[in-house]
Amino acid sequence: MGIVGLPNVGKSTLFKALTKNDILIANYPFATIDPNVGIVQVPDERLDKLSEMSKSKKKIPAIVEFYDIAGLVKGANKGEGLGNQFLNHIKETQAIVEVLRCFPSSEIIHVENSVDPIRDLEILNTELALKDLETLEKNFKKVDGEAHAGNKEAKKDLEFLQSAKSALERGELLSSTNHSTIRANKRIRELNLITAKPQIYLLNGSEEDVSHNLVEKIKSLGADYVVMNLAGDADLSPLIRKSYQILNLISFFTTGEDETRAWTIENGAKAPEAAGAIHSDFEKKFIRAEVVNWQKLLECEGWSKAKQKGAMRLEGKDYVAQDGDVMEIRHG
Repeated sequence: MGIVGLPNVGKSTLFKALTKNDILIANYPFATIDPNVGIVQVPDERLDKLSEMSKSKKKIPAIVEFYDIAGLVKGANKGEGLGNQFLNHIKETQAIVEVLRCFPSSEIIHVENSVDPIRDLEILNTELALKDLETLEKNFKKVDGEAHAGNKEAKKDLEFLQSAKSALERGELLSSTNHSTIRANKRIRELNLITAKPQIYLLNGSEEDVSHNLVEKIKSLGADYVVMNLAGDADLSPLIRKSYQILNLISFFTTGEDETRAWTIENGAKAPEAAGAIHSDFEKKFIRAEVVNWQKLLECEGWSKAKQKGAMRLEGKDYVAQDGDVMEIRHG
């Protein structure tokens, strides 16, 4: 997850709270130049309960990586501030947390000299869109040349590039549900466009600071949001869980005396891929998986009773792993 926003809106405060790392937080733009990377544990009561049941020596949670990316300003796509450098850092992430300042404060300067989260949202998304338009323009000539040389795939790709360009010029984000066919195109995927990445908006302030218009604007973009006062004692678990969800990730578990562990897989992954998350050899030599839902396993108080009560199932290569499955993998 890349944390983006204008300077001085609370990005570094959020990053510090998430990772509890001591990083430079200063009340001026561009205090953060390199993207700080923080590894954040995904809070999960299922892991805690399974670990307790198995009396595990170790407990290993799922994680999300957060990149604290320095502040964008108007004109970043043309290199304003430290623009292009930051925009390239954002390209490396899989999803974006946009931090918008909603809180009033005379003490903390605002790069645009007033607090207006809708304006800030539009500045940010315009900069991201302009960077993507630049990327698309660079690829048009190449794909156009291939299309004129008679490459049928390139002709289709050209249509997708044009559709993406038109959507961005209309002020739409490619992450919205309307543009799933554009995102699915192989050539578009390879371009790693910033506006095609799913977004969460973190509204920094209290509920009273968040206007109805702002919420409607975010909904119109097909995005999700959380309201959080980062200056106070904010509960960050909703943001971490939402991040895991918009990355389209789920957790399955292994549990025993040595350790209970949450393994991260993409939603829709089949049992052999889940086995591969544990070890690549397990995917290649997968035979079957013994599977039981985490709640059923707790009710049965362990594997042996789960087998006796018929709560455990044997699943083969076509089984789609479910969030909350507890698995034992059988492999060659």
